[in-house]
Amino acid sequence: MTNFQKIVTNSLLFLLALIPNSGVLAQNGEKLLLDSCIVYATQHYPLVKQVGLIEQTTQFTLSNLSKGYFPQISINGQASYQSDVTQIQLNGTLPPQLNIEFPTMAKDQYKIYGEIVQPLTDFATIYNSKKIVDAGADVEKQKIEVEMHKIREKIIQIFLGIKLLDEQLLLNDLLQKDIRTGIEKTEKWVQNGVALRSNVDLLKAELLKAQQFRLEIESARKVYILMLSQFIGRDLTDQVQLETPYSPLLQEKNLNERPELFLFDLQKNLINKQKELLTIKTIPRFSLFLQSGYGRPALNMLSPDFDFYYIGGVRLQWNLSSFYTYGKEQKIFNLQQNSVDVQRNIFLFNNNLQLIQQEKEIEKYQKMILNDQQIIKLRENVKISAQNQLAEGTISSTDYITFITAEERAKQDLVLHQMQLLIAIYQYNSILGK
Repeated sequence: MTNFQKIVTNSLLFLLALIPNSGVLAQNGEKLLLDSCIVYATQHYPLVKQVGLIEQTTQFTLSNLSKGYFPQISINGQASYQSDVTQIQLNGTLPPQLNIEFPTMAKDQYKIYGEIVQPLTDFATIYNSKKIVDAGADVEKQKIEVEMHKIREKIIQIFLGIKLLDEQLLLNDLLQKDIRTGIEKTEKWVQNGVALRSNVDLLKAELLKAQQFRLEIESARKVYILMLSQFIGRDLTDQVQLETPYSPLLQEKNLNERPELFLFDLQKNLINKQKELLTIKTIPRFSLFLQSGYGRPALNMLSPDFDFYYIGGVRLQWNLSSFYTYGKEQKIFNLQQNSVDVQRNIFLFNNNLQLIQQEKEIEKYQKMILNDQQIIKLRENVKISAQNQLAEGTISSTDYITFITAEERAKQDLVLHQMQLLIAIYQYNSILGK
């Protein structure tokens, strides 16, 4: 198995593991661009639907929080019996002729009432709670962006893999053409008695070998097309044509736009909002209230009759127990922010290592392409000379096959290295989030 065959086999095994289960839409005979495939994939990938769900959930949550600005209304009822009640006892202090009796409260009491409470200081709490919901939604949507960036990388790998196979098919056609040319010339020499039939058979065997290798390339291309079809959600035929993308410019190192970096920023922003809300919850809360009801006793505690009543005013609530945990909760949020910073630094460290490695890959392929071009020129000269020598009968068919195979291998190496250079440049830009 040649190096190219090994590369194709390993690539297929790797890429097959990346195929998601997705539906396919009919779309035949389309000439595709790499950018178009990326757009189709981002529209078709199931995870994209999660963005709409996040937005809907956020809107519902914000709407519910807005209800906190409205007056809070409640209806309450109570029936109770108590063992003792307040009594007025003036025995021996008043003359008996006054015959004054003081009413006694009933031990069974009943009341039903409604209460309206209008918060005065909860507006800051609600406002910051909304900010937390928005910040949380931004974090979740950015996580999806991180995953979609990975999908983009997979599309680039598959697309350029197909282009590499297309180039290999063209080279294989040239190889077969050269072998057929050799067969035709050798047949004539056999007829003229200047060459052996075994030389023709040897060339035909080599032609069958080249045709067999073409079948392997075509089979690999079908698999790649199937993978691309599933990713972009379109039914692609084997005849689909892919435009060769232009080699992109290398992006500057200091312009890193990886979605993970934005995710780290959004996570820290979310923690900051949570810290602000924690502080707000420690301040006193004021509200207006109005309570009205019917019961016994009403506001007159000594009246034995059922009656209506109402009461209104300003209410103060201050949960001092929140200070018990305030300091530790602040420290927890600070530790979470530090953890995000550590994750960011680790990511940048690994990202920079990948950039260095990719730079070396690009330099390597650039040098190899220059060498390939020189080798091809030399191999072409050798092949032309070999054709003339074969015509003169000074070399055997085996030698001729060796020469044209060497030229074909040199051309394959050039195409492979050109495509690897293109992939390396795309990968370099992808590492920077481009």
